[in-house]
Amino acid sequence: MSEERLLNGDFETYAAAESEVTLLGPEATFEREFKFTVNSSGPLIVSFFLQYLLSVTTIFAAGKLGPKELAAASLAVCTFNITGLAVYQGMSTSLDSLCSQAFGSGDLHNVGVYFQRCSLMILVVTIFPLSIIWWFSASILEPLVGDAELAQLAQLYLRISTLGTPGLFLFETGKRFLQAQHIFHAATYILMIVAPINILLNYLLVWSPTYGLGYIGAPIAVSIVYWLMTLLMIGYIVFVDGRKCWNGFDWQKATINWIPMLKLALPGVIMVEAEYLAFEVLTILAASFGTDSLAAQSIASNVGSLAFQLAFAVAVAITTRIGHYVGSHNIGGARRVLQVFLVLGVFLSCFNFTVLFFGKTFLAGVFTKDTGVINIASRLIGLAAINQLADSFNVLGAGVLRGQGKQRIGSILNIASYYFVALPIGYLLAFPMGYGVEGLWIGLISGVAFLAASEGYVIYYSNWEHIIAESMNRHDH
Repeated sequence: MSEERLLNGDFETYAAAESEVTLLGPEATFEREFKFTVNSSGPLIVSFFLQYLLSVTTIFAAGKLGPKELAAASLAVCTFNITGLAVYQGMSTSLDSLCSQAFGSGDLHNVGVYFQRCSLMILVVTIFPLSIIWWFSASILEPLVGDAELAQLAQLYLRISTLGTPGLFLFETGKRFLQAQHIFHAATYILMIVAPINILLNYLLVWSPTYGLGYIGAPIAVSIVYWLMTLLMIGYIVFVDGRKCWNGFDWQKATINWIPMLKLALPGVIMVEAEYLAFEVLTILAASFGTDSLAAQSIASNVGSLAFQLAFAVAVAITTRIGHYVGSHNIGGARRVLQVFLVLGVFLSCFNFTVLFFGKTFLAGVFTKDTGVINIASRLIGLAAINQLADSFNVLGAGVLRGQGKQRIGSILNIASYYFVALPIGYLLAFPMGYGVEGLWIGLISGVAFLAASEGYVIYYSNWEHIIAESMNRHDH
């Protein structure tokens, strides 16, 4: 197998030949790892952006029906993202470690076993407690929003969306199953097919004069799209690429030895939830400063989320590569990836800062034409730009930790940074010191800077021999 094919993700005979492990190993160079990471990140950026747009399309479609429907759909999507999507993504981070390390060691069978095991674990969590929370969500949401009708509409959305959740979490775990094999473009192809179908379904089922069902059409469209994503992924694995790590469903292995995976999955959930909830708390606190400030906060958060997609795509490529080198016991290769992490961290920080800072007024104007909101939002986007200087390193650093199997350390650092640094400082600056919503963002910047610095410290002092030993003890034998 040539180096070019290896870099492009052609690993069909990787585990079968010892020479392939050698190629991954001592000959690793900075140029080679940089090329691999950049080539892998391209399709990932597109897929993350398209998946992000799926929920935006649904909210937009519901908003065409009226402000009440828009508010209900927004509340339902926000609730689902915190209680569902964040849990699925967090638990799936266990596969970032296990599948990539198993593939790197040449243990192709266990790549498929880990995928099955994680999917079953998430199914159990979906049945209880998540589906129960969604089914009776009105009783939770009504005290929070103070509007019974709004809570009931959000609950209706969540109840119907529950039917599509198996499709969503199988897509999340399936992505990791393929990414571990260096197949990064499959999700991109799938989402390029699904994205226009999602728009069409929302038109037909929500507000089409002929076929529209009104508000309930939005969650029905989402559920159909989730299942379609998974069916297309299965088709890709069966007919295109990825079968080499699938030896059929192994019920016996999939239902045992969950503890090592849970030790990665639960901290992974904490890592994701800590950031999700911190931003929600910021939004709630921003409401204290009036409607314009709340609207501006929402705009700045959305802009920050888009910038996050770029860094996170690169982080996934780094995670996979680190995991492969840990699995193949190649410390030299892993250290080359760390060099790439530093260079790309600097580049992404500068790039995101430049785009957000110098385009802040334009970006604010994309979301609203209200002059007052634009003025506040442009200031907040300027602060979001400053935040990117540390957040890009934070996101990539978290990718390194996932590749090492260090989700537990990542979860501790996330909680400390957001809840013992960012929110206390933000609250102090926003309220007692009178800086308003901008004070909240200064607090966030402080917390993210602390998080990036602490992750950098942990990574710099990584004990690779210990990481490899932990990986060997963690895997099925």
